[in-house]
Amino acid sequence: MAAQIKQSVAVRLADVCRYFGDVKAVDHVSLDIYDGEFFSLLGPSGSGKTTCLRLIAGFEQPTSGSIQLHGDEVAGVPPYERDVNTVFQDYALFPHMTVGDNVAYGLMIKKVPKVERQRRVSEMLEMVRLPGLEKRKPSQLSGGQRQRVALARALVNHPRVLLLDEPLGALDLKLRQQMQVELKAIQEQVGITFIFVTHDQEEALTMSDRLAVFNHGRIEQVGTPADVYERPATGFVAGFVGTSNLIGGAVAEQITGSRQTFTVRPEKIRMVAPDQAAEAGMTSALGKVRDVVYLGMNTRYLVELDAGGDLTVVQQNLEATSMDVLSAKGSRVKLMWNAVNNRPVEASGE
Repeated sequence: MAAQIKQSVAVRLADVCRYFGDVKAVDHVSLDIYDGEFFSLLGPSGSGKTTCLRLIAGFEQPTSGSIQLHGDEVAGVPPYERDVNTVFQDYALFPHMTVGDNVAYGLMIKKVPKVERQRRVSEMLEMVRLPGLEKRKPSQLSGGQRQRVALARALVNHPRVLLLDEPLGALDLKLRQQMQVELKAIQEQVGITFIFVTHDQEEALTMSDRLAVFNHGRIEQVGTPADVYERPATGFVAGFVGTSNLIGGAVAEQITGSRQTFTVRPEKIRMVAPDQAAEAGMTSALGKVRDVVYLGMNTRYLVELDAGGDLTVVQQNLEATSMDVLSAKGSRVKLMWNAVNNRPVEASGE
């Protein structure tokens, strides 16, 4: 992340709580999001990420705590008086309006002159790669095009912060991956703060400068995608962000000599012949291949350890065929991985 991003805080949550009766939707969350940053709120359903977004937007008010936008306290300030806009998963376009009128709606509310409105609408549609579609209705567009219109409508007012509530969730996989790249490129072009809510780990890792992982209304970890993936702070983060093996107790003691719970990613593990000598600086464990799942580019092996429990191993199919990898089922193997990939995690996060 660029140094200048760290100099200015766009959004600050300080010990924010939002309770619905006995339900602690957001529970003592503190977070700084920097100016010009693409920041993702990642977590499973019910983890508090969407409620946090709604608190920033002003659609919900905090039970306690402080919310600041560019240094100004906004708790109690209505949504229309905050310098933010929101893009929703269902697009929320006006079906009776043309694309041009949908994009221009916020400008009309602000009584921007017609010539200026038309100029800014054209600029926005050009930026989201929909030039010349001003006269179409939303029903005449594909899902990806409607999402771009919603994005153009949100950006045309030049908000200082754009909030995106799972905006790609309704798209098919290929289009969603394409829109991830486009959305990140648009954010870099306009240079404003994007706060993106998602439950999709790959989406968050692909697009974010930083992300916060939510669980049960609290933040488990904040960091860059590489930090969160390579150095998960808790067992929950290790298991939720990508796939990970979590080993603790007596099994960990037999493998590493310590009962400290640790995690190791499946792609970090090599599977070799059981009699192959372990190399210096490597952790190793013996076991039997219990199951094999051929995934085309990769194969996932489930290995039952002699020490107890299972480890998942993922290997690229650089030369092996499906018949080669499936024949490994039932084989005795040795698993080896660099000891530096044993990441201690807090047991409380499991």
